[in-house]
Amino acid sequence: MSGPGGPPARLDARVRGRVQGVGYRVFALREAMNLGLDGFVANEPDGSVRVVAEGPRADLDSLLDRLEQGPPAGFVDRVIARWEPARGLAPGFRIASGAHRGD
Repeated sequence: MSGPGGPPARLDARVRGRVQGVGYRVFALREAMNLGLDGFVANEPDGSVRVVAEGPRADLDSLLDRLEQGPPAGFVDRVIARWEPARGLAPGFRIASGAHRGD
């Protein structure tokens, strides 16, 4: 079943740069929730942030654009994005616990 933004897809993105301890997870949460996407954001042990989101591809493209910009306090060096078919995540978007607890 396809919605107005096309068939559901899955974005698995790894964000590198100064993205931990600068409010990046809250930024990603807000952006994904504004787009009505399902998924999560988490800090990774290597200092990156992982964002997994599902929804219409057009909305995921919008999220990816925002992830590449990041919050004012952060600095995004690069975003490595992998695209897959949607697998059916739990409804809603959340911050998952990760290696670095502070934001």
